[in-house]
Amino acid sequence: MRRRALLVACGIAVVAALGVVAAVALGSGGGGSVTPRYVVATGGLQRLDPGADGVPATVAAATSTDAAITASPAAPTLAGKVVAIDPGHNGGNGSHPSQINRLVDIGNGRKACDTAGAETASGYAESAYTLDVGRRVQRILKQEGAKVVMTRTTDDGVGPCINVRAEIGNRAHADAAVSIHADGGPTSGRGFHVIYPTPLRGLTAAIARPSRRLAVDLRGAYDQGTGMPRADYVGHDGLDERSDLGGLNLSKVPKVFIETGNMNNATDAAKLTDARFRERAAKAIAAGIARFVEESG
Repeated sequence: MRRRALLVACGIAVVAALGVVAAVALGSGGGGSVTPRYVVATGGLQRLDPGADGVPATVAAATSTDAAITASPAAPTLAGKVVAIDPGHNGGNGSHPSQINRLVDIGNGRKACDTAGAETASGYAESAYTLDVGRRVQRILKQEGAKVVMTRTTDDGVGPCINVRAEIGNRAHADAAVSIHADGGPTSGRGFHVIYPTPLRGLTAAIARPSRRLAVDLRGAYDQGTGMPRADYVGHDGLDERSDLGGLNLSKVPKVFIETGNMNNATDAAKLTDARFRERAAKAIAAGIARFVEESG
């Protein structure tokens, strides 16, 4: 009986060892340098080391079986990092037009303090959606050790204005800032896109390049984590460069807007109103931020 138990244990050890070798070979492509990567996992973010650019897809397939070999949970990976999360709009904006229509400086012009935001055909407001996703991102990033600064924490207020939202991230000296939105595009248009700032002398020249890297990392993570297609009605390949957004123009830290889907499209709206999708969206956004912060050192 003891001899049989010993043989079974040895067999399990051999299978596990072969699994590790196979996982490393697949992740590294058989050679070259290997870089840690974050992927969206059931409990939040999962850091894989070793890993490679193609690792998330490999892990997604592997975790469906009991034989999957994944990294053990490690110590908080974002300790000492600061992230600003900006849930777009606010629940009281629509009933306070004189306040949100007040013009504020955006660096290269003037624009309304804020807007009411979009809503689905069923009446689910963008402000409620962005706060829900923002809080989920906050929870995940804090679990990873980051300090998370929120531009708002309730959905019954007005503003803050777009210039104040940028200043909150600036004062926090955030390593990354992300403004979460859901678009109000054409009903026939689908998908998400990430907006990054145009290089503007005296405004965004210093943050334009890192902001674009943040946009690319977010796009990749949102692709992998949600399955939402890249927007087919705006931008190019899921990215859009703009110079007319005060929240970007006035930022002194790397910052992007992510339009996580189109509330005016029935297919997208069905996803955005689903709490399970919002959790996946939050994990994807957090994974993109984590990857950017890690790469930035």
